[in-house]
Amino acid sequence: MNIEKPGLGQVKVTITGFFSLFSIVGIAFYGLPFFYDFWVQDFGWSRATVTSGNAFGKIIIGLFAFFAGWIIDRFGPRRVMMVGVMMGGLALIGFSLVTSLWQFYFFYLISAIGYMCGGPLPNQVLISRWFSTARGKAMGIAYLGIGFGGMLVPQIAKKLNMEFGWHQSLMLLGILMIIIAFPMVWMVRDNPESSSSKVTIKTSKLPFGTILRRWPFYLLLIGSMCSIGAVSGTGQNLKLFFSIDLRYTQQQSANVMSLVLAASIIGRLLMGWLADRVPKKYVMILIYSIVAGSIPLLYLATTPGVIYLFAFIFGIGLGGDYMIIPLMAAELFGVQVMGRVMGLILTFDGISEAFSPMIVGWLRDTGGSYANGFASLMILGLIGTIVVLMLPRGRDLS
Repeated sequence: MNIEKPGLGQVKVTITGFFSLFSIVGIAFYGLPFFYDFWVQDFGWSRATVTSGNAFGKIIIGLFAFFAGWIIDRFGPRRVMMVGVMMGGLALIGFSLVTSLWQFYFFYLISAIGYMCGGPLPNQVLISRWFSTARGKAMGIAYLGIGFGGMLVPQIAKKLNMEFGWHQSLMLLGILMIIIAFPMVWMVRDNPESSSSKVTIKTSKLPFGTILRRWPFYLLLIGSMCSIGAVSGTGQNLKLFFSIDLRYTQQQSANVMSLVLAASIIGRLLMGWLADRVPKKYVMILIYSIVAGSIPLLYLATTPGVIYLFAFIFGIGLGGDYMIIPLMAAELFGVQVMGRVMGLILTFDGISEAFSPMIVGWLRDTGGSYANGFASLMILGLIGTIVVLMLPRGRDLS
């Protein structure tokens, strides 16, 4: 695969990735939990109920990710992303009008479909089609939208809540999401050859059926499932661990979580830079090792300063984890069937991401501490690292 010097089309694609991920993931994913307590207070719903929407959404994403990938390969990422952005924005507007539980789950369904059609999957395909030698850097810059969204949106939501109330705040965030992302998606093209840009990409086609008959695909799938499960199981339980087990104040918990997100920005840039310079397999091993190696620090959380060391190291791994999977897939299998490949991988990653936090929570409830849960997450991360060690370098699928 050869590529000329990056042009205007590639710049547009990178910026589009940043703002669409800022909107779909930053606003909808990180912003929505900021409103959980209002639903508990106003509607009398339990905490388990309002947090179950996330698991429900992840399961929906897992079930239909392959179908979304097929559509992206068939029709191109641009049109799918436009639908996704609109659905994501309309879901937030719908959440502002929710008065019953069935409406809550309905709009979580719409939000999940919006995430699937406008979030990481189509952006991964779009960037992989436009970039080769600088693909890691482009993916890293685009994924910064998630980190900045995660840091800024809760602050924006807080100010909107104080000024307008939570109903109007959600509606405004939904409108803001569409205004930010839709025009950017509208302006990009699916492929360099469909643009006036002078960028040209030559790529060999590897049939999807052939990919499914070779062992590297299953190694990548299992490795990503394990590491994503370790990341999700850790991240989703951190606030509970801080507030209940460590008895942190809200401000202390927020400070640690902010450090995790800040470090994730560094992780995305650093790992994207490395992925353009060394074999992506080794970058993936490094990221998975960082994730697995950071979790044991939670056993020493009462030691002064250790929790901040954990937050920084875990954040680095978190920033690179989701980003390295499509980069590795593109290197192994090419970009022609990228949507279907990543769609199938995301199906299993979504299942892991949905159930890992619940299993860790169950281990905490039954055992009285997070010791067993953290041990299981560490083992999961180590298994992912070992599996990735068996991946070939480059497109060697023999």
